[in-house]
Amino acid sequence: MPRASLDPRSFIQKNTRLQPPPHVPEITLHLADEAMDLWTKTEEELDELGLPPPFWAFAWAGGQALARYVLDNPAIVADKRVLDFAAGSGLVAIAAMKAGAASAVASDIDRFAFSAISLNAEANNAAVGFEARDVTDPAFWPELADYDVVLAGDVFYEKPMAEKVFAFLKEAQAKGATVLFGDPGRSYLPKGGIEPLATYEVAVTRALEDSEVKRTHVFRLTA
Repeated sequence: MPRASLDPRSFIQKNTRLQPPPHVPEITLHLADEAMDLWTKTEEELDELGLPPPFWAFAWAGGQALARYVLDNPAIVADKRVLDFAAGSGLVAIAAMKAGAASAVASDIDRFAFSAISLNAEANNAAVGFEARDVTDPAFWPELADYDVVLAGDVFYEKPMAEKVFAFLKEAQAKGATVLFGDPGRSYLPKGGIEPLATYEVAVTRALEDSEVKRTHVFRLTA
């Protein structure tokens, strides 16, 4: 957990600024301008090296594309109970609420994500819940029946995680949920059982990607 002297909300407010993601200008998020600077500050403040990147501080391509698709196709989530998996900043959950979802829960295990999502939801007048448990753990899966739609932005970038995530998403579908995810061509994108719905050219943070614009697809999990 963060050191007692470190207030996550204050840290986020100090090291980010409210700004709209390039592909979703209707929403404003607490985003970092310099990826490596924030990463270093996070490790220094927590007195812990080798931390993962602060995913909550950036609007990743898959999340931007998925949020754009949800806002442009509100019937996907209208009056539905939505779970935003690996939510990061909470962008997709916020988009779901703006598109008329009955409820949206942002799932993330990052220690700062709760505060980032809370701040971002407040900035957009969106009521977003938070789930801190690892929902890829089968112990959680009976609760997937509580959701009508499961959304995931940019989650297939590491092999072990991709395998766990795909199993989780298939279980959500088996429980009756519509499952959509965004992906900018990550290495471990599933090769089958998915259907493309839309393609976007998404501006991204150059320090985190191999280009300034990523061609990003929104997919639906198929039977």
